[in-house]
Amino acid sequence: MHRLLWTSLLMIFPAPAPAGDSWPQFRGPTGDGHADATGLPLTWSETENVTWKVSIHGRAWSSPVVSDGQVWLTTATEDGLEMFAVCVDLGSGEVLHDLRVFTNREITQEMHSLNSFASPTPVVEKGRVWVHFGVYGTACLDTASGNVLWQRRDLPCDHFRGPGSSPILFGDLLILSMDGIDVQYMIALDKTTGRTAWKTDRSIDLEAFNPDFRKAYSTPTLIEAAGRTQLVSTGAQGSYAYDPATGKELWRVAVPGFSNVSRPLFGGGLVLVNSGFGRAQLWAVRPDGQGDVTDTHVVWKATKGIPVKPTPVLVEGLIYMADDRGVASCLELSTGETVWQERLGGQFSASPIYADGRIYFFSHDDEATVIRPNRTFQRLAANRLDAGCMASPAVVGNALIVRTKTHLYRIEKRSAAQAGHGVGP
Repeated sequence: MHRLLWTSLLMIFPAPAPAGDSWPQFRGPTGDGHADATGLPLTWSETENVTWKVSIHGRAWSSPVVSDGQVWLTTATEDGLEMFAVCVDLGSGEVLHDLRVFTNREITQEMHSLNSFASPTPVVEKGRVWVHFGVYGTACLDTASGNVLWQRRDLPCDHFRGPGSSPILFGDLLILSMDGIDVQYMIALDKTTGRTAWKTDRSIDLEAFNPDFRKAYSTPTLIEAAGRTQLVSTGAQGSYAYDPATGKELWRVAVPGFSNVSRPLFGGGLVLVNSGFGRAQLWAVRPDGQGDVTDTHVVWKATKGIPVKPTPVLVEGLIYMADDRGVASCLELSTGETVWQERLGGQFSASPIYADGRIYFFSHDDEATVIRPNRTFQRLAANRLDAGCMASPAVVGNALIVRTKTHLYRIEKRSAAQAGHGVGP
């Protein structure tokens, strides 16, 4: 009855779903956590600035993606035997599709406590959404009907601790990173048919490493540098650049580390790559080389306060990040030197976003911290919801789309009409 009441009120006072606004992939339209939004809320809680809230079943850390008035995300049963794609109406919060995409007779990989069977974020464009569950399957769905248009379940990769890397689109290609303890490769599928367009094995020899140190979970990034489009991807013990049309390797750098999660960033002529587990390091690399550039194109290395899982955000020549243990840092992009460090508290896996002149950090716990990007630390707000975030948020229009461990929220400044009629959870 409670849900029927607020759904009916939303039909009378619907939340706007701005045309043309989208958040199509992990970390947004440009893959770097930046949004052109204005008018975002500074403060919120379970009773403030929540337009709608919907429960999401299962256990999953994939981030929401948004296109054409729909919010898509994946989920799975805790045992991984069933895997789903869920679609929520952006304006009302109504669940439009709850689709069982894959059923597994058995689970062949262990699951780390910080991971889930549905951690890779979908990628979406008008009419189509692609969902990825690592070795358990990849599928293309029609966003209107929910029909499965194609699926692949034949791509080998033993992640050992569960899947993590998210797919991205390049033209007509869907590009996947498959870095396991057994095989390590990049693969591009025709986004319309699912057929393999190219496949490239990682070139750094990992035979000498313990199998656990051969896996990675990082999502690749597309950049324009040195007169060419480059697909920058971090695997275990190294980062690489490829021609995204053919899969040909352009350059590589032997960054030590494994179980890499952080997505590469590009700004100020530098690619930033993270070494992952072990002792986390952030390396700045010039992307104009050929072959092994470890000794020639690494501009600086930073080792203090570097996150293992969250991806930093770049704003006007400064790098902002929160490490996994809740210490926020600001670094100079040009040198890697620390500008400031401050404890936020809590633990972090979600990556920060920059929007409306602010940086938003979401913790495992129930707190989200908002700061002003500056050369001195300036905390603007600390906001709480009933559960914390493993997933990174999306931004559309003037709203934050936030996935906690249990629910999906649309958070925005509520109008007097909405507030007066009790629209909310």
